Amino acid sequence: MDSLYEDADLLVLDKPAGLLCVPGRGPGKQDCLSARAQRRWPDALIVHRLDMATSGLVLMARNPETQRALGDAFATRRVMKRYEAVVDGCLPPTDDWTVIDAPLIADWPRRPLQKVDAAGKPSQTRWRVLRALPRHQASHLLLEPLTGRSHQLRVHLLSIGHPILGDALYADEAVRARAPRLMLHATSLQFMHPVTLQPMAFTSPAPFDDTLLSP
Repeated sequence: MDSLYEDADLLVLDKPAGLLCVPGRGPGKQDCLSARAQRRWPDALIVHRLDMATSGLVLMARNPETQRALGDAFATRRVMKRYEAVVDGCLPPTDDWTVIDAPLIADWPRRPLQKVDAAGKPSQTRWRVLRALPRHQASHLLLEPLTGRSHQLRVHLLSIGHPILGDALYADEAVRARAPRLMLHATSLQFMHPVTLQPMAFTSPAPFDDTLLSP
């Protein structure tokens, strides 16, 4: 866990892949981002989460008032989040964005998995191709979730036929085996500081090296 920014009201941390954001069930799942943060900043409070397998930027508050304000900002889409992913399939790079508009609902027999379903909650993701990786039959994408559903990016990309490499939940065995981790990283956060009202912007380069991918 790296600290990118801290002040009296909030923290911006860079979470490694494989680390929970909050404690899980059982003694073996108590090590997590919030516990590590609270050892250094005892007042640190969770605002939002990343999946355990996802790496990248996480915002934490340092008092309940800031936690509420940032939570409201996420809920009303006043926080701009971007991610990068490496997915199955070789696509041409483009400056144009495409929108996936597919409602999501819990897949109850297979919880915690989610699925596309007309009865689900509205869910939208913008995406475009940053670079093709023809040697790996893969593509490096930039993603912008317009909503914040559980597993949204993973399910949306699967729904258009481009599952994320290394995805142990949604990819088939062959796609899962092509990377040693889920190739998804929260690379950018932009928001207004709830106390100073100054615009804040943070980036974290995606740690995706082509050598991680199976040829």
